[in-house]
Amino acid sequence: MDKTQMAEQAAHKDGFIAALDQSGGSTPKALRLYGVEESEYANDEEMFGKIHEMRARIIKSPAFTGEKVMGAILFERTMDGEIDGVPTAEYLWNERNVVPFLKVDKGLADEADGVQLMKPMPELDHLLERAVAKGIFGTKMRSVINAANPVGIAAVVAQQFDVGRQILGHGLMPIIEPEVTITIDDKAEAEDILLAEITKQLDALAADKQVMLKLSLPEKANQYKSLCQHPRVMRVVALSGGYSREEANDKLSSNTGMIASFSRALTEGLSAKQSDADFDRTLAATIDGIFQASKAG
Repeated sequence: MDKTQMAEQAAHKDGFIAALDQSGGSTPKALRLYGVEESEYANDEEMFGKIHEMRARIIKSPAFTGEKVMGAILFERTMDGEIDGVPTAEYLWNERNVVPFLKVDKGLADEADGVQLMKPMPELDHLLERAVAKGIFGTKMRSVINAANPVGIAAVVAQQFDVGRQILGHGLMPIIEPEVTITIDDKAEAEDILLAEITKQLDALAADKQVMLKLSLPEKANQYKSLCQHPRVMRVVALSGGYSREEANDKLSSNTGMIASFSRALTEGLSAKQSDADFDRTLAATIDGIFQASKAG
């Protein structure tokens, strides 16, 4: 699997990143939205089997190709799984021309100073070694900002970049995701603090290193334009964060240089009960809408 070709696509190709990385805590909700009730699985293994079926159906759909879907973020169990007998990351790249990324965080710590840091990841090096062996190009890890608290936001960004350097040490591309909760009253102020802290960390990064950034769609259009142009940034992607797909696409269109990395907004309207034709038609329209918004941005 050609990492140079993947890097070129990740850095420059039109398209967006599909976030297919719902983890244990968010899987029941994702399945419910997909029309699979909790009564349809008896334990975690069956639950993860159901979500893998959903992800495989999405990935195998005719519209899900590198023409519009630049990359896809996988949950660890999805990376370890297969599609038609082929390891998922290998299938993504060789069969769909989609760059594979891996979610590596282990969830969020309790809130302090208005933020939730990532929980410790003592097994991260081992996971990264496995990711490299399976052909993964990059990683994603999420923290959450719930208030415009300078101390908390500085801590979130410092932790993200510390772990990012560890990931870079394995030859992988980290997607740094300090999500700002879209419903907080001081979201714009939080985003101003976040921009300053990210810029400070980027300026301190080694000259031969780059990261990717995954950020909430901002209150002010082009809030993060300087990050899109920063030499230490390969790409800036946007999360939908609870906005409907229509709202998310609209906001994304007004942010130059940002592309989408949507999860719930990507699967909106899809159902386990749909025929393959209806499923594929719905997903194709969704992919086209997100692609056009990413291109406009």
